[in-house]
Amino acid sequence: MNLIHTIYQPPGAGPHPTILTLHGRGANAFDLLGLAPHLCDGQFLIICPQAPLEVPIGPDQMGYAWYNASRGGTPDTDGMLESLAALKIFLDDCLKQYPIDPKRLAVLGFSQGGVMAYSLALTNPQRFAGLAALSTWLPRELTPRLAISAAIQALPTLIQHGTNDPQIEVDRARDSVTRLRELNVPLIFKEYPMGHEIRPQGLFDLSAWLEEKVRAAGRSPLQE
Repeated sequence: MNLIHTIYQPPGAGPHPTILTLHGRGANAFDLLGLAPHLCDGQFLIICPQAPLEVPIGPDQMGYAWYNASRGGTPDTDGMLESLAALKIFLDDCLKQYPIDPKRLAVLGFSQGGVMAYSLALTNPQRFAGLAALSTWLPRELTPRLAISAAIQALPTLIQHGTNDPQIEVDRARDSVTRLRELNVPLIFKEYPMGHEIRPQGLFDLSAWLEEKVRAAGRSPLQE
């Protein structure tokens, strides 16, 4: 497969409801794997790919990124699109390799990984039962690539953000919500008194949303 990744697989043969989980800048494939037991009692198959770009995060420490940091300048759109293409190939391979229920497949991204989750889900909405965007934003440079469609208007979306986020200001999330509502994306937006992080209340709300919008979607009587 084209991306290093970690995986949590729940008991049973499957197919399982699945979350493609995309980490933030400077993290790695293990960063969000710990969410697995906290989401719907561990009933989701969790796949965590590692971003392809190696970046320094401290003395003698390296992490991974989906694209180069803009540091307040123009976002690295070319880098985003390169990683988007890699994620599409990776997801195709995962569907062949792992017991994924394609009708109950969600994508979740945190921070820079959330930008990639937006990119992947909003350009391929028919592939996903849900999109969760945590502590992130939708770059304006990507908006022209999106179009109002029945599939986008049927994509359940959860956006969570901290009102005290020092890395990605909450106003950027609010702006993203405004533009997504103009596309008629069916979204829920929740703000929390926190920084650039995932806290228990957000995790509880995320789990409840996944249960309602994704795990229960397309479930056959044999899966009850």
